[in-house]
Parts: sequence; C-alpha cells; structure tokens
Amino acid sequence: MATAAINTVYPYSRDQRFFTRMAIGMAVFVVFAFGQWALRGMASPSTAPVWVHLHGVAMLSWLGMFVLQNQLALTGNIALHRKLGWVSLALVLFIAGLGMFTGRMAIELHRVPPFFSNAYFLALTHIGTALFAAMVIAAIAMRRETQWHRRLMMGAMILILEPAIGRLVPAPILGPVLTPVVEGAFQLFAVGIIAMHDLRETGTVHPATRFSALAVVVLFGVIMGLAVFPPFVSLAEGIAAAG
Repeated sequence: MATAAINTVYPYSRDQRFFTRMAIGMAVFVVFAFGQWALRGMASPSTAPVWVHLHGVAMLSWLGMFVLQNQLALTGNIALHRKLGWVSLALVLFIAGLGMFTGRMAIELHRVPPFFSNAYFLALTHIGTALFAAMVIAAIAMRRETQWHRRLMMGAMILILEPAIGRLVPAPILGPVLTPVVEGAFQLFAVGIIAMHDLRETGTVHPATRFSALAVVVLFGVIMGLAVFPPFVSLAEGIAAAG
C-alpha cells in the first residue's frame, strides 16, 4: 500500500498552491533575514567588494525566479514555466560559480566571520553551492516527473537557506559546532513541512522529500568533516596566507 501511495499520480494543480506558498514563504524569510542583518548595521555595503554585490543581485534574481516559476505553475502557464526553466538553469550555474569565487575571496581577503574557520567556510561555500546546483540540475532532468521535479526544486532552495538562518541565530554564542547543528535543524524543519504535506496528500512521504532531507544531512556531514580534514584545512589556510 505504501508503494502504491508513493506512485499515486494526481494532477499537479491539486496542491500547487502549497508549493507556491512554500516558495513565497522561503523567499520572504531570506529577504527578512538579510534585511534585518543590514538594518542592525552588521553589513557594510560601501566596503564590500563588487562581486559580493553581484552575488547578492544574483541570489535575489533566483528568489524572484523561484517564486515566479511556482506562480506560473499555479496559474497553469506551463509553456512559459518551461521556457524560464532554462533561464533558471543558466542563473543557477552562474550563482554556483560566483558563490565559490566569493567564498574563496572572502578567505583570501580575511572577511570570514570570526566564528567560522577558514576550512569550514571554504567547504560551506563550495560544497553547499555545488550541491544546490546539482539538485536543481536533477530537478530539471526530472521535469516530466512533476512530483519529483517540484520537491527537488524545494530541496535545492532549502539547502541555500543556511546563510539566511545564520543571520538570525546567535552564532557567536552557539560557536562553530552548535551553529551548523541549529542551522541544519531549521533546514530539516523546512523539509518536514513538505513531508507533512506529502502525508496529507498520499499517506506517505515522497521519495524526493526523503532525498532532500538526506541532502541536508549529507551536506552537514561533509562540511563538518572537511572542516577538520588536515589536507583541506591546509588548503584553506594556504588561500588565507595568499591574501
């Protein structure tokens, strides 16, 4: 019965409103987190390198595209949704490359938050960004499987909630170990909201939702492991020394 429930095919429009609201909610959350950070004087736009501003614009563009794509699915404009999907892919690849560059330059210019080690920040900005891009690519590859497609896209978005969550939790108090644990817990909570929706719709959690939860856990484990892996630590410190 569980297998049958997982494979149940139902019109995507039946519950697309949930995914659209989820997309809007996450976008608002990210904007709020970064907005309050700036209003508290924790950011210095005038001294930030140009690529940091470019990264911010690219991420805002992604948030807008993410919400728009869900809204188009809700209103039934699938033709435009599909066309913009290829634009989204190009944007994601640009974000991935720029995110890695920004992370590396933050280490080289000694702009890493003091409660993170260079190795942790290098892993976070490279592995996290790469996994985000990989999940988006997987979602696009499975675009004909709507239930997989939209859940993988949601999972990709949840993976990059970390910077926003990090601007709301008291990282200096929690420290370098508890901070990522709390951030990961928030991300798993977001996946849990989708899992509860799955249970209401089909009586079981969709495999793509399970995969998203696994991606959060794997990302956390890889980043924490690399942060203390001697060769990776040496690589990060070498980048810092080069600056």
